Amino acid sequence: MVRPITKLTKSKLFLAFMSIPVLHGCVSFSNDSGFSEVVSTVQNRSDQTPVLHSFKESQAHTQEKIQSLLTTPLMAEDAVRIALINSPALQAALTELGIAEADLVQAGKAPNPALSYVRLSRLDDEFNIERLVLLDVMGLLTIPMKTAIERHRFNQAKLQAAIDILQLVADTRKAYYIAVAAQQSVDSLEQMKEAAQASAELSRRMVEVGNFNKLQYAREQVFYAEVMAKLAAAKLTALKEREHLIRLLGLWGKEIEFKLPKELAELPKEPKELSQLECQALINRLDVQAKKMEIEAKAKALGLTKGTRFINVFELGYAHNTGQDIPRQRGYEISLNVPIFDWGDARIAKSQASYMQSVWQLRDIAINARSEVREAYQTYRATYDMTKHYRDEIVPLRKFILDQNMLRYNGMLVSSFELLSDAREHIASTNAYIENLRDFWINETDLQTALMVKSPHD
Repeated sequence: MVRPITKLTKSKLFLAFMSIPVLHGCVSFSNDSGFSEVVSTVQNRSDQTPVLHSFKESQAHTQEKIQSLLTTPLMAEDAVRIALINSPALQAALTELGIAEADLVQAGKAPNPALSYVRLSRLDDEFNIERLVLLDVMGLLTIPMKTAIERHRFNQAKLQAAIDILQLVADTRKAYYIAVAAQQSVDSLEQMKEAAQASAELSRRMVEVGNFNKLQYAREQVFYAEVMAKLAAAKLTALKEREHLIRLLGLWGKEIEFKLPKELAELPKEPKELSQLECQALINRLDVQAKKMEIEAKAKALGLTKGTRFINVFELGYAHNTGQDIPRQRGYEISLNVPIFDWGDARIAKSQASYMQSVWQLRDIAINARSEVREAYQTYRATYDMTKHYRDEIVPLRKFILDQNMLRYNGMLVSSFELLSDAREHIASTNAYIENLRDFWINETDLQTALMVKSPHD
């Protein structure tokens, strides 16, 4: 039986319920779950524009765009465009925006009142009826703080979405460069195989006529065998790297028959000269911003935990009781948890430890960011210089030696084996240049990642 304490008029109860929207404001769903802000963040760091697919969106337009990009040999930026509109893994990650926004809207909603109806019958067939409406007052009072916490988490989700998008951009570019270089290495080894095959065949014929000793013959044959083994391994590597790129692009069916260019893009005329790298990284890196937001959210959560340390359940109820042979009763009921056994110390300690954990993690990220961007830039410059050295010094010299020996061979001044050996060395230096050029483009991508997004080693 609920005992009446005093009268609660209908007008006061109505005013209590009408004050609920004033306490927490109005939080509603956006048109795109905050994706437009994500696009803005991405475009400040990349020339690409991501796409968020909806349930009702037709895939016909997307497939037409993909087909148009695959009609010609695929370039790096076109590969990135395909990944951003076609990667199912990215679309799955972007659904976190809708989840985070739903949590934000839910945090801004008032808790539903609880309705209770009790009918008690006695042995003399008389009965009492209790009607009770309970409202979670503490839930109402903490709505602003809970909304602020979820808003921070929603902002974190938008930053994480931008990180996921830019990480896919970096992964796709790197996979593209590796796939093109792998196929280019196969072509280079094919040329080396032809030279080795010609040398092995010539040595076989000379052995047959007695003009070549068995040791020299064995050397030519084993070189040819080693080139064939390297070629087989290079073809397998090219296949694996192409499949890796296909997975990032989200392609299947006839779409996987796309063509890659025969060569990597040329080395830029000049390397990038960047200053204040560490400052740029601390300001622009999204993982630093995300951790700062996490700290702000945990600070809000710590304040909420301290605010509800002693009172975390406070309910106010309106009571209306009727029964046979008794007058009608009205009143209200207050329900309050009494902190006898649990004073909230453990919850506060946990929130404080979680907050300090994020603070130390932010310091760790900041230290790593400064180091990673220095390392990335030095690696970028070193590979630029090495690639340029191969392009301007080693490969031209090997080509000059080959051309000169070709003239001497025509004048019967050098043997066929010397000419073939120089051809092999020229091909090998060309292959080394390809590998250095591939590493340069990969390191250039890592530098942008270290400056704008996160650690390139994660």
